Amino acid sequence: MSYSFLRESKLYIVYGGNKYRIYTSSALTFNQTFAEESYSVKTLHDQSKMFEGSSITKANPASFSFDVPLTIEKDESIVLTLASDLSSNILNSFDMYVQTGSSTFKLEGAIITSASFDFIPQNQFTMRVEGEGTKLTRAGDEDFDIDAAESISSNAPFTIDSSSAEEFSTRTPLLVYPTVTLTDQTPDPDVSKTMGNIISVNLNIQNEMEWTPYETLHDSLNSTTMFPSAHTVGKRIISGEIRQYQIDTNNSDDNVRQFDDFSTNTNLTITAKNVSGDTDFFKIQINPAMYTARMQPEEVYTQSYDFRSLDNTDPVSTQITEYI
Repeated sequence: MSYSFLRESKLYIVYGGNKYRIYTSSALTFNQTFAEESYSVKTLHDQSKMFEGSSITKANPASFSFDVPLTIEKDESIVLTLASDLSSNILNSFDMYVQTGSSTFKLEGAIITSASFDFIPQNQFTMRVEGEGTKLTRAGDEDFDIDAAESISSNAPFTIDSSSAEEFSTRTPLLVYPTVTLTDQTPDPDVSKTMGNIISVNLNIQNEMEWTPYETLHDSLNSTTMFPSAHTVGKRIISGEIRQYQIDTNNSDDNVRQFDDFSTNTNLTITAKNVSGDTDFFKIQINPAMYTARMQPEEVYTQSYDFRSLDNTDPVSTQITEYI
């Protein structure tokens, strides 16, 4: 008897005719459930049937999640591209494969519903991803040929296991520290906040989407399992939290006077700087944004800024000016 261990799993994303190997942490999950409908089997002449019957003809959307440590080589940038790009209120879909020590699982029509980042100097810079898909199947055993199944050509860029693969031979994880600029644009003139002494920054890109109804009378009567097939994005949210120590130096450099502040017209830039070399690794500019500030009196006084993007003019990928 042999068991499949999560730490041995390999994750692949197939998109645009290319296959990408995504190196995840051990936080990898995927599943799909089915909707069950019960019905009464009692009849006028037989009231003794107390247990209801069951009908299962509809699959719920599959779900998945994984954590991706970001690297200097940026091989995993396709994940952020898929989370941020949107066309006609539809996210770019892809197929996802997970190979274990005994099986290969395929998730069709996958889309990323959220991507989160924590800018904390003590932790490795990681992107947490959640998403949904249309259909989860066991494609084969551990030797299943993904290239053949997806008709991936050997000379496609970024294709894994090909002679022209552009995947880097090394993977260099990194630690980052956040820098923040926060400039209120109303009232005029602009007022820049004192945003030093940052403890942490959280950034979340969320796509609130709906699956198009996919139940049909014909399939339900034929006991055909129905799977979701199409979706639309109803709302997008870029939000997060900035935490900083409250400092009182009795001069213009302190931030204690930014007590319980707020704004609905702010230019916000968040930068993740590589601890080694002090260079910009990731940067996003959100303009305009809103925020509310709240003080947190703990052992040390801190202040949190809860922010949200109000920008509807540019796609998310253009707001990320460094990394993609």
